[in-house]
Amino acid sequence: MTPGRGIVLDANILIRAVLGRRVRALLEAYEDTIAFYTPDACFDDACEYIPQLLGSRGDDPETGTAVLDRIGLLVKPVDQALYRDFEQLAKERIAVRDIEDWPIVAVALMLSVPVWTEDRDFFGSGIATWTTDRVELYLQGRHG
Repeated sequence: MTPGRGIVLDANILIRAVLGRRVRALLEAYEDTIAFYTPDACFDDACEYIPQLLGSRGDDPETGTAVLDRIGLLVKPVDQALYRDFEQLAKERIAVRDIEDWPIVAVALMLSVPVWTEDRDFFGSGIATWTTDRVELYLQGRHG
C-alpha cells in the first residue's frame, strides 16, 4: 500500500454501506477511480454490530453479513501490523475525542489520505474528514 488517491472508511460508514443504499452506491460508482481502505478493526466492529442492528429491525442478520462480505471486495482492510508504527501519533491526535478510533487515524496518516466518517471525533485531529453528504466532491476529485 502506497500513499495516493484514497480514503479511509470509519466503521460507521461500513455499517451504512450494509444498511443503506447511498454509501454502497458511492463505493460501487468510484471503485475504479479511488482506493477505499479501512483498518481491520473497523471490519471487526461492523461484523459485531450489523447482526444486532438488523436483528433489532426484524431483518435477517445473515443477509447483512453477506453484504458486508461483498463490501469487503470494494474496501481494502488494512492489517494492524501495517499501521502499528503510527499508533502513538494517532492516539495523540485523537485522544481528546475517542482514543479507540486511533486505527482509523493511523491508516489515514500512513497513507496520507482523508477519512470518511459521520463521527465528529476526527475533527481537530489534523486529518481531512468527509461526511457522506459531501464525500462525492472528494471522490470526483473536486476538493480543491
